[in-house]
Amino acid sequence: MMSVSEIIKAISTGEKTAEQITRESLTVIAQKNPEINAFVEVFEQDAINQAKAVDEKRARGEKLGPLAGVPVAIKDNILYKGHKATCCSKMLANYVAPYTATVVEKLLAADAVIIGRTNMDEFAMGSSNQTSVYGPVKNPVDTERVPGGSSGGSAAAVAAGMVPLALGTDTGGSVRQPASFCGVVGVKPGYGRISRYGIVAFASSADQVGVLAANVADAALCLEVISGKDVHDSTSLEAPVPAYTEQFTSDLKGLKIGLPKGFLDGLYEDIKARLLAAAEELKKLGAEVIEVDVPYAKYSAPVYYIVTSAEASSNLGRFDGIRYGYSAQNAADLNTYYEQSRSLFGLEVKKRIIIGTYALTSKRYEECFLKAMKVRELIRQDFKKVFEQVDVLLTPTSPTTAFRLGKNGKNPISLYLADLYTCPGNIGGLAGINVPFGLDKKGLPVGVQFYGPILQEEKILNAAHCLETRV
Repeated sequence: MMSVSEIIKAISTGEKTAEQITRESLTVIAQKNPEINAFVEVFEQDAINQAKAVDEKRARGEKLGPLAGVPVAIKDNILYKGHKATCCSKMLANYVAPYTATVVEKLLAADAVIIGRTNMDEFAMGSSNQTSVYGPVKNPVDTERVPGGSSGGSAAAVAAGMVPLALGTDTGGSVRQPASFCGVVGVKPGYGRISRYGIVAFASSADQVGVLAANVADAALCLEVISGKDVHDSTSLEAPVPAYTEQFTSDLKGLKIGLPKGFLDGLYEDIKARLLAAAEELKKLGAEVIEVDVPYAKYSAPVYYIVTSAEASSNLGRFDGIRYGYSAQNAADLNTYYEQSRSLFGLEVKKRIIIGTYALTSKRYEECFLKAMKVRELIRQDFKKVFEQVDVLLTPTSPTTAFRLGKNGKNPISLYLADLYTCPGNIGGLAGINVPFGLDKKGLPVGVQFYGPILQEEKILNAAHCLETRV
C-alpha cells in the first residue's frame, strides 16, 4: 500500500484517482483479511462513493482536504452513523451507531475514505486480540502469533498493507503495544488532545484515540487532522494544534532524553539490546541521553488495573438490556432479567467488572480505589518533575515481542504485564509513541517508545521521526 504522502501526491497530480486507490485497498483487504481477520466489516460501497466524491471535488477545481482519498480503518468501538459498532462483543451484536464520533467527522471533513471497522479485544479489554467474538486477529509478520491488543485489528490492517492509516483506542497501551508487535508506528497524544465523543467508553479517565501508520510522518498528519477542542467532550483541551510534520528536524541537537531507572530490569534481552542501540543512535543524532528516576512508575500496572476496572464497572453498567445491549426474554424477575441480559459479556470483561465492583464497595473503596487514585497522583507528579529535567523519555514499549496465539491464555497476570511499559502513559496522561526499531533473534518486530509531556506531541514525533531513519 502507498504511504499517505504518496497517495496525496498521486491524487493531487492526477496520477491516480481516489477511486483507484480505494479499490486497490479493497482488493488487498479481500486477499489478506480471510487469513488475518483484521476487519470485521468493510464499507465497500460507502468507501467507493466517498472516493468518487473526492474525485468529483478535484474535477471541479475545489481545494482538497489534507487526507484526500486516503483509506482509513476505524476500530469497532468508534461510532460511525448508520454503521454497526459492536465492540466485538455479543452484547452489541446488532447495535447501529445513531451518530458519528468527532474523530470520524474530522476524517470525513479532511476527505479521507472510511474503509471499514477493525477487530479488537472485546470492549477493548485485552492485550492480544484473542477475546473478540469475531475470533482472534493474526499478526501479519507471523500468522501463528498475536498482533497485540486491544487495537490489534487496526495494527494488523496497517502492517499487512490493507490501509495506510487506522484509528485505535489506547487505555493502557492498546495502540502502542500492538504497533510494537506488528512493526508499525502507533501514537497516542496526551489526554485531552483528541475528543472521546463517540467512543464507547472502557475507562473514561484513561481512554484515548490513537493512530496507527506505517511511518511517523503519516501518523503525525492524521494526528494533526483529528486533534483539537470539541464542545461535545468537556475533557478535550483548548489548545492550538501544531503542524507536526513542519517541525521535523534532521537531527536532535539540544534534546535531552531520559532513560528511566528500573525500566530495563528483567527485560527480554533482545528488546533490551534494541533499546540500548536506539539510545546510541539518538546520541549520534545529537541528543543527550541521561538516566532519570521515576520512582512511583513501578506501581503503574496495579494502579491501572484497579482504576480502569472500577471505571469499567461503572461504564458498562449501561449494558443492562434496558438502556443498551442484549435484552433477555421471559425472565421470571428483575434479578434474573439482569443476570440473563448480561450473560453475553465475555470472560475477560466479566473479570474486570467484578474486580472494579469489588474495588468500589464500601468496605474496599478506601483500601483499593482511593489508595490507587492517590498513587496515581504521585506517578503524575513524578513525571511532572522528570520533564523539568528532560524533554522526552525513552522506554521499552513491551516486555516481549509477539507471542504465539493461545499462549498466556490461562495466565492472566502475564497478559496484564504486557501493559507494563505503556500503562504509565495513560495513568500520567502523557503523550506516547511506538516506533519500530529492528527485529529480535526470531525475526519479530521490536518497538521502542518515547514519552512526552501533555500537549507537546511534537517532541516525541520528531524524536521518533529521526530514530526511524536510523533503523
